[in-house]
Amino acid sequence: MSEAIAVALTCPLLLFQIKMDPEMDSQLKVGFIGAGNMAFGIAKGILSGNVLPVNVKVSAPSSRNFGRFQELGIAVTHSNPEVVCGSDVVFVAVKPHLVPLVLNEISQHVTDRHIIVSVAAGVQLATLEELLPENSVAIRLMPNLPCVVQEGALLFARGSHAKQEDGALLRSLLHRCGLVEEGPEAWIDIHTGLSGSGVAFVYLFAEALAEGAVKMGMPSALAHSIASQTILGAGRLLRDSGKHPAQLRSEVCTPGGTTIYGLHTLEQGGVRASTMSAVESATERARELGRKSATGSRK
Repeated sequence: MSEAIAVALTCPLLLFQIKMDPEMDSQLKVGFIGAGNMAFGIAKGILSGNVLPVNVKVSAPSSRNFGRFQELGIAVTHSNPEVVCGSDVVFVAVKPHLVPLVLNEISQHVTDRHIIVSVAAGVQLATLEELLPENSVAIRLMPNLPCVVQEGALLFARGSHAKQEDGALLRSLLHRCGLVEEGPEAWIDIHTGLSGSGVAFVYLFAEALAEGAVKMGMPSALAHSIASQTILGAGRLLRDSGKHPAQLRSEVCTPGGTTIYGLHTLEQGGVRASTMSAVESATERARELGRKSATGSRK
């Protein structure tokens, strides 16, 4: 890439053109601060779209997770400012308590051409905007682990200086990661409880399904394989049919059959109330993390 093109790619005019034309994603430069599972999942997703590996860079204090990014052709560094200076869109994918430290480090390098996307659970847009330069474009995003296989559920909220075209650009960038939706910030913590943490709830249920089969005499490996396929198939049918879960559930039940007996046992165990309470607890914890982060940023 010539120096002239490299300079052009960083100019605000071209970034505006990219926002207006999703097909120009290939010219977008994307950076990740943090090299954990969320960063890796999002990186895999955007690379399966139009973004080129040469235009992506990842930073982290440790080299432990660099290998899998390098296998994708992504450059790695230990310098957060280096990532910011070479990127148009920067994903801040670190633990919530580290966000103030990271933003204080990179703040002087953030300009009006940048879109800063935080994937830190609980960290509010007000906190991000307080730590970034005035009028910075900030977006809060909550993905989930299945982004790694491009089957994620992602919800984002725009900050006070993020325009509609900024949201459109992010949606275009992430569309290969799975379902991407925009909503008010108040929904982000709920999404964390529902989907960010929800995948672990599903894994627990899958484990229990398999263990039930093992108890009844099926080999463990086969039971876990069938349990995972059962959840995959049920989820795909639920998504693609557009039917309410209760309707699909009733379609499986026959009067006096095996399913209604099993469902009765689940209801006796309080599975519905426990699941609702789990989402509530995870949501409240996300809100608590947000309050702690806001308090920490003011110190």
